[in-house]
Amino acid sequence: MRLIIWMMLLSFLSCKNTPSENGAMNKEKVDSTPVKLVNLVDENKVELDSTITVDYLMGKINPAKDKRFVKISPSYASNATMLLRKETYESFKAMHAAAKKEGISLKIISATRPFFHQKRIWEAKWNGVRKVEGKDLSKTHPDAKSRALKILEFSSMPGSSRHHWGTDIDINALTNEYFEKGKGKKEYDWLVVNGPKFGFCQPYSPMGSARPNGYHEEKWHWSFLPISKKLTDQYRLRIKNGDISGFAGSESAPQIDIVKKYVLGINQDCL
Repeated sequence: MRLIIWMMLLSFLSCKNTPSENGAMNKEKVDSTPVKLVNLVDENKVELDSTITVDYLMGKINPAKDKRFVKISPSYASNATMLLRKETYESFKAMHAAAKKEGISLKIISATRPFFHQKRIWEAKWNGVRKVEGKDLSKTHPDAKSRALKILEFSSMPGSSRHHWGTDIDINALTNEYFEKGKGKKEYDWLVVNGPKFGFCQPYSPMGSARPNGYHEEKWHWSFLPISKKLTDQYRLRIKNGDISGFAGSESAPQIDIVKKYVLGINQDCL
């Protein structure tokens, strides 16, 4: 009789524990269900909008103290002081390795140039301290607009340069002639075919009906499109000609329509 009673008691206890155990199992299933991820494109857009300020777009930052930038190794650059955004640098290193396998040598000779770096270059030419084609522009071009247009044949206006962003690099030489024959032509031809595979685009393509405004062709200048395209879009939305100021000759920016004709006057493939 006692044995029967014990068996009945065990059966009862087992039945009482089952709902509790099942409840725990169900709770575990709910807790371990993966949370639905936010659309990555939207996340990237929010991140860009929250971290890219007007000062960033105009180069008024110190890239040496900005965690988005890294120093370029002398293995890839003509000197050890240059900086780039991390993403640009990593992609360039991959492109450098691919080029090397085919006997092509790529060297960065200019990278990030902040606003105040560009200001020194611009004002030296504006004030005649630095000659342009052997001429003192402060004397030969007294009109602000014509003087600015002359400088823009060779140098960007502070606040409007793509080199502010850490996405743009100058490679191997600073003359188109270098890339039109011999070793230089092989390098340029390789970049035209392979640069886009690593995200790089030549913003200053030959001028013509497709690109009537902006800087003359620069075969040496390449831009890391995955980031620079977004920054170009931000610049279009947030910067006006009147915002470009803080240097000698800045009054010429609206006269020239610097944003539309120079910042946005680039190769359509890079927009």
